[in-house]
Amino acid sequence: MRYRLPLFIILTVLIISACSGISTKQPLPARKPERQAGPLPDSAKPKYNLTGYPVSTQQGYIDGCETAKRTSWAFKDLNRYDTDEQYRMGWDDGFSLCKDTK
Repeated sequence: MRYRLPLFIILTVLIISACSGISTKQPLPARKPERQAGPLPDSAKPKYNLTGYPVSTQQGYIDGCETAKRTSWAFKDLNRYDTDEQYRMGWDDGFSLCKDTK
């Protein structure tokens, strides 16, 4: 009878330590990779169904939406935003529509 409590404690410790295990998760990178300035290469662009819109509007929408989602593809071409009305409209639309879908 007097061995039950120590035996119970030992078994409890063994069971708890067996459940802890070794984590196989990879450490997070120290810094988020940065995207180069300029338009995305076609192979890397996020896919959106923007059929029927001008190319400038499509590119602006993708950049605006990715910026709102705060992904690694977030980008705003300031020069193009100031000079290209189609890009600006696409960027603004993409940003406003995607900011609530994070």
